[in-house]
Amino acid sequence: MKLWVMPDDGLEPLLKGIHSAQSSIDIMIFRFDRKDVEGALARAVSRGVAVRALVAHANKAGEDGLRQLEQRLLAAGVSVARTADDLVRYHAKLMIVDRHDLYLFAFNLTSLDTERTRSFGIVTSDRTLVQETMKLFEADTKRLSYSPRARTLVVSPANARKRLAAFIRGAKSELLIYDPAVSDPAMIRLLEERCRAGVTVRIIGRLARRNSKCEVHKLHRLRLHTRTIIRDGRHAFVGSQSLRAAELDTRREVGAIFCDRTAVSRLAKVFQEDWQLAQSIKEQERSEERAPAEKVARKLAKAVAK
Repeated sequence: MKLWVMPDDGLEPLLKGIHSAQSSIDIMIFRFDRKDVEGALARAVSRGVAVRALVAHANKAGEDGLRQLEQRLLAAGVSVARTADDLVRYHAKLMIVDRHDLYLFAFNLTSLDTERTRSFGIVTSDRTLVQETMKLFEADTKRLSYSPRARTLVVSPANARKRLAAFIRGAKSELLIYDPAVSDPAMIRLLEERCRAGVTVRIIGRLARRNSKCEVHKLHRLRLHTRTIIRDGRHAFVGSQSLRAAELDTRREVGAIFCDRTAVSRLAKVFQEDWQLAQSIKEQERSEERAPAEKVARKLAKAVAK
């Protein structure tokens, strides 16, 4: 398994994957504006690779943009399907190459997400993850029902709430979380329970509860667009679903739980760097806020003395 860190690693892992394809590429798309990826997919078709794209039925950019993307892909020889509209949103981001390698990521294939955003992905040939993701791709492409079997693939709304709750509940010493919107009441209660049990819970992002025992910092210098949890320095979750009700219960979101030592170690290292930067900036801001007050106090003291 290989961890994919954005924006540090750029799109090179994805482009290499497309270039290496021998027989097939299956890709799920929510937002997309990268011409280099579009061109790489077109060149794969010209080499004889069967490329299938499953495009979300809607996003905030609107129907026109999705329709134009669909037409360009079709013109390049890509087989294109649109997701059903039974869920509020199809927000998954993944690619399967030659039915052997899974590229699962939390970011969109847009310039904003790939150049100015902290996010993560994984590249794996784990047979269970690959086969289960292929099963999901086929079901969503053909608009069939999907029932997950693999415990390591986290799919909303099928099993995400259950799997992520169990993952959080299993923490013994530490939870490090990237999440722009932790707001689901049940998940927040679980985090608070872990805090009371002595687990250190640190969140880079936002927590929809004041006076929480969880430590929370904002991400600085980069936009946050990942949903990642590192548990006890040994296990991790990377995916597209936040700990909020909509993404757990009413949308198609996909993530994975894994225990690869090298990948988890790098994840934790990046988190600690982002956390330390956030702490130092917060301390600097507090110091700057104190300075004017101290100046006023000195002036007042002099005036009283006079």
